[in-house]
This record gives sequence, structure tokens and C-alpha cells, in this order.
Amino acid sequence: MSRSEKVAFVTGGRRGIGRAIAYALAGHGFDVVINDVMRDQNADETLAGIASRGVRGAFVQGDIADLDSQERLVSQAWDALGPISCLVNNAGVQTAFRGDMLNVPPESLDRLLGVNVRGTFFLTQHVARRMIADRSGDHARPDRSIVFISSGNAVIATPAQADYCVSKAGVAMMSSLYALRLAEYGIAVHEVRPGIIRTDMTADVFDKYDGWVQSRGFPQARWGEAEDIGRTVGVLAAGLMPYITGGAYHVDGGMHIRRT
Repeated sequence: MSRSEKVAFVTGGRRGIGRAIAYALAGHGFDVVINDVMRDQNADETLAGIASRGVRGAFVQGDIADLDSQERLVSQAWDALGPISCLVNNAGVQTAFRGDMLNVPPESLDRLLGVNVRGTFFLTQHVARRMIADRSGDHARPDRSIVFISSGNAVIATPAQADYCVSKAGVAMMSSLYALRLAEYGIAVHEVRPGIIRTDMTADVFDKYDGWVQSRGFPQARWGEAEDIGRTVGVLAAGLMPYITGGAYHVDGGMHIRRT
């Protein structure tokens, strides 16, 4: 396969939303590096799906929460297929504690902040520095972007998963801050807020949320699919809306709309 001028790096990319994002980016002509904590059959299936779309794929193993290994992780991703033009911060964890927020254990919040906020912040820092340094002549590339996958819970308060809400609110602010910092280099920054998406991460609460879907508890009353997120990221990364940065995009069937 010929080398693309566009290379995307998708964290947490071996399955679910990460896989859908990788496929959508491949459909827009990006070569795609996926990262995850392990390489298994899921990762190999995702790589095969990327290749079937006529672009190159690569896998880099690593845990974004391990700050000591981040420089190695980013270097391997950068070297795998060429300079990264799009980073998608998709890797994240859900709360292991669902219940009264007065009983949230410290280790639960620490885990969420360690991956969703701390790991994501410093990984983005590493990639952003390389993007800034990777210039063509005196001009930065105009088609580069960073996308943060946060959650509707960045703004929708759910006390039964308070620690998760706090972590995703942190991601939302992170996106705004990076948008301000990187605009002068032509790097657009976007935040995507999934709603109720049918993935492995929501399997344990399927019955709870399915009742809400079936009772038409929000405007477009259906389960969201990973492909809904993928398509949104693909459009943003492809630069099809070039005069935007720092925006938050709710992919939730209208769940976020305030009603009286």
C-alpha cells in the first residue's frame, strides 16, 4: 500500500468505539495506528478491517496511564506509519463503583482520573509537542487535529457514577484548553460526547438504559452505535468543517437537551 499523507493515532482502538473510529478514519483516507493495553484477536480483527479499506494499519501496545512509558508509546506510534496528523483520545475506563456517591472509594476515583484525565492529558502533551515540531518549511500543516472522546456525563450529572462524571468533566475542560493552546499552529481540537452507546462498557447496565430507550426518554429514542461516534470523528478529522475548534459535539440522540 502507498503511504498516506494523513496518519491517525487512536488510543483504545482495538474494539468498540475505538474500532469504529479507526474504520471511519480509514474511510477518509487516513493510515491508522491503534493502541491498546493488549494485542489480541480483537486487535487483529481491527487491523484487518483497516487494511480492507485500502490503507495501512499498525498496532502499538501500551497503557496511557503509565506516564513513564508514554514517550516510548508516542515514538512507536509516530514511527509506525509516519508523522501523526490526527490524535484521537479514545482510551478510557468506566467506573467500577455504581452507587451512592457518598460511598465512592478513593481508589475508584484515582483509577478514573489516572486514565481518563492524567493519562490523556500527558499523552496529548507528548503528541502536541511533536506536531508543533513537525513543520513543512515555515508553515504548520493545516489539516491536523486532536479529538477527545468524553461523554454526555461531562455535563449531565449522574450521582450513581459521580467519579466517572468528574473525570469526563475534566476531559471536557482539557479539550477547551488544548484548543486555545494549539490554534496558532493550525491544530484543531474537538470534543465528542457520546450518549448511550451499545458497547462492552455498557453491557452491565443494558437493562437499566434499555428501559429508558424503549420509553422514549429522549428525542431520538434508540441505542447509539459505535459507528455513530466513528462517523462524527471522521468528519471532524477530515477537515470537512475547517473553521471550528474547541467545540463539543453531543452524539446522543438529543439526550442532552434541557426540557421543562
